[in-house]
Amino acid sequence: MNVLAAAGSHAATVFVEIGAVALALAVLARLAGRLGITTIPFYLLAGLAVGKGGIAPLDVSADFISLVAEIGVLLLLLALGLEYSADELRRGLRTGLVPGATDAVANFTPGFVAGLILGWHPTAAVLLGGVCWVTSSGIVAKVLADLDRLANRETPAVLNLLVIEDLAMAVFLPVAAALVTGRDLAATVGTVAVAVGAVLVILVAAVRLGGRLSTLLAQGSDEALLLAVFGLTLLIGGLAQKLEVSAAIGAFLVGLALSGPVQARAGALIGPMRDLFAAVFFLFFSFQVRPSDLVDALAPAAVLAIVAAAGKLVTGWVAAGHAGVGRAGRVRAGTVLIARGEFSIVIASLGAGLADGPDLGALAAAFVLLTAIGGPLAARYVGRNPGRSATTRPPQASTPPQASTPPQSPP
Repeated sequence: MNVLAAAGSHAATVFVEIGAVALALAVLARLAGRLGITTIPFYLLAGLAVGKGGIAPLDVSADFISLVAEIGVLLLLLALGLEYSADELRRGLRTGLVPGATDAVANFTPGFVAGLILGWHPTAAVLLGGVCWVTSSGIVAKVLADLDRLANRETPAVLNLLVIEDLAMAVFLPVAAALVTGRDLAATVGTVAVAVGAVLVILVAAVRLGGRLSTLLAQGSDEALLLAVFGLTLLIGGLAQKLEVSAAIGAFLVGLALSGPVQARAGALIGPMRDLFAAVFFLFFSFQVRPSDLVDALAPAAVLAIVAAAGKLVTGWVAAGHAGVGRAGRVRAGTVLIARGEFSIVIASLGAGLADGPDLGALAAAFVLLTAIGGPLAARYVGRNPGRSATTRPPQASTPPQASTPPQSPP
């Protein structure tokens, strides 16, 4: 009985702490709504406050919060896939070579060069290049939803680039791990082949079998549909991760596979879950960072963040330009890509055992936090939407025109 009482007391304390944090996040969400900006910067700062070394650290299982946070990323990408079509993905991948190459050169190079300037071993410099290269798909998904840009003309170009980056990471991560561990060439090539093959299989399955899946799911109730979509998202994401592919791209392709009325129903059902789990993701993201570890790394991280932001602006300009988007849309595409996140932390963690590992970890944490906070703010205030009809793609399903809304000419 004493053991049960002690466990119950601990659970009660955890409930109080989590409840207080949830209420605080609700207040921050309302504040962000009043200011007209995304909630991400507020959630990240709240995570610093209640995380390791913060002003009010929580006594909560890190494993539990980490799991909930990872589900949050999957739901963000699932919701993003539900706003996208297989035809748009096919068109984007066919024309994605130049934007993808631009993204790699403009964003990997500054990090790699910075590592060499800091006097690090070339392997650590390669990892820092990877940290700077890859955009946070979770943050991009949240920003596009919060700023009501899911139907913007530049959004398909942004999403194509995220898919291309995930494909590139299927190659980069095994190669980087081989550099760190000294793994032989044959094993590295085998791992890369499995990862790329898995991505291609998931892509083809999503495009070819999506219609049948939608027909099957359409027959159930909302409860059955919610459980089926949620289960499929975790299942496909988990299988993808076991094959050393981003779980996020698996979740994105589940959303992409759904079409018609099922797509709309699933989006409405998943929305509240996405917001809840995503809030935990952004909280946990900075929850792991000790503020004291960031002090010495802030100056170089700030310089690198400015250079890396410019790299993403170039990338967005080229990617959206290939899609025929105007000047304002190209700028919006660049700003929404600035934020780095979960993938960058994973890449930095590969070098934990290197001589420069501690410096790499601190610099990566500071860099990611600065871009994760600054990127959404830049997306909000730079290249604002001049008007929905001026920036949106044609809807996938026809809707009756509204006579009360006069047409606007595009910028």
